[in-house]
Amino acid sequence: MDFCIQLSADYPDKSYGGDRVYSDMLDQAKLAEQLGFAAVSVTEHHLVNCLMMPAPLTFAVKIASLTSQIKIMTSVVVLPLHDMRVYAGEVVVADIFCEGRLMLGLGRGAFPYEMERMGVPMDETRERFDESLAVLQALLTEEEVSWDGKWYQFDPLTIMPRPVRPGGPPIMMAVLNPEGIYSCAKKGFHIQTTPLSGNHQLLIDQVDAFNRGKAECKPSHDMPTLTLSRVGHIAKNEAEKQRKITAAHHYYGRFDNIYLGPGHVDHGMITPMPSRTPKDELAESLLIGTPQEVIDKLAPYAELGIDRVIINPNFGLDASETLDALQAFAEDVMPHFTTTTYPQSQAI
Repeated sequence: MDFCIQLSADYPDKSYGGDRVYSDMLDQAKLAEQLGFAAVSVTEHHLVNCLMMPAPLTFAVKIASLTSQIKIMTSVVVLPLHDMRVYAGEVVVADIFCEGRLMLGLGRGAFPYEMERMGVPMDETRERFDESLAVLQALLTEEEVSWDGKWYQFDPLTIMPRPVRPGGPPIMMAVLNPEGIYSCAKKGFHIQTTPLSGNHQLLIDQVDAFNRGKAECKPSHDMPTLTLSRVGHIAKNEAEKQRKITAAHHYYGRFDNIYLGPGHVDHGMITPMPSRTPKDELAESLLIGTPQEVIDKLAPYAELGIDRVIINPNFGLDASETLDALQAFAEDVMPHFTTTTYPQSQAI
């Protein structure tokens, strides 16, 4: 089981400065490579200070310039917000500059506040996503593509430059619904999912759907993988654990507001609201605890055959504290789930 760090660019204090936020994320990316994490992931969101990254491919290229081996995933790009005729070319250029380390994670959008202010109502996102994906794949695999659909109509054109990798970078789909996971895995897509607030039966159903889809997909050199996303942090003791759980609960209050709540935003800052999930219940689904507690929580994921776990450590804690937690995770947790070893001299 591989591990990835989500560079989720949380920005709860506007006075901190966007430059410092992204500098913190780059520090995490460089440390993640030194510590042996398999990948870092970059999300896409606009107009709000939670998961704040309006230019994921730009950020991916910057990460690639500062690292040499670690994979870089977009998890995820909100496809309906882009014009595929422009975006396909941007993907090709980013894949070239990332030197083949890019994985393109795609989703249809989750925040109504963001989508509607960008001119894409939530009730249109499924149709827009499906057609956008078809157009993107055509542009990355074929030349002289024309289209006559609901959202796209254009005469023959060829995206330039052409992809270095046939069809462009591998694609990972963000899907929650088990049947959606089955359908995407059957088509050969990598999958990113989450059981959200810790519903273990949902997770089992998601894994089963993935396995069914993978078993039915056309064999290839790049078979589907299953990625699970969780908020996580290492704590030295119970007091530190509870402090970090409280911070995560506050973070989820902002997330719930913009995800399924009223979407109250003031000058780009999401209004903090009580989380819909009680703190004790939320704590069960978080990977926050001592190394042994986190190992115990990860063990069922390994048993289920999860290929990759994305850890989101960015929910309002001090930047240096997060770097320390990443090092503790790499040294005390990861060796229980991967056989890869890294020289201590590489650690910071």
